[in-house]
Amino acid sequence: MNRLQRTTLAALSLLAIATPAAAALKPGDAAPDFKAQAYLAGKPFTFDLAQARRKGPVVVYFFPAAHTPGCNLEAHLFSEAVDRFKAQGATVIGLSAGNIEQLADFSRETEHCGGRFPVAADPGAKIAKRYDATLMLRPGWSNRTSYVVSKDGHISAAFSDLDPKQHVQRMLDAVTAAKESPRK
Repeated sequence: MNRLQRTTLAALSLLAIATPAAAALKPGDAAPDFKAQAYLAGKPFTFDLAQARRKGPVVVYFFPAAHTPGCNLEAHLFSEAVDRFKAQGATVIGLSAGNIEQLADFSRETEHCGGRFPVAADPGAKIAKRYDATLMLRPGWSNRTSYVVSKDGHISAAFSDLDPKQHVQRMLDAVTAAKESPRK
């Protein structure tokens, strides 16, 4: 392989990684219900999406792996904003297929979730696959994709970007907008 071919291949590889992914499920699509082993402040329980959405919208955010820089930041940002989600009647749940043996600690640690919202294990990315939220280059891991699931079980907002900084505000804006103009 000559230098031009190597350079072209490297540029295409970087483009594939850097291109923001679009969430596959779109607003109006049915959200797959799921049950998953979850942790809140280190305590295990079974999270049931169908049951949670009876109380109001649910922010389902997929993240690649606990105890990694971007995921640590995203969890911390969600923990800081969880009271604003609750004020809108929304529940927040994080799901990850990576480092799932670390989720109990991750859910408890103040620099991450701080016991303020649950995170759930997604072994083999089975739930992420149903939401088309897996990493292209690592299909056994979750992508950084966030959804708002409405009380009626439909996607009302979707956002996918490996940069963790915008997810919280995008989901909070979507929950607020949905509350201000509910579906008929």
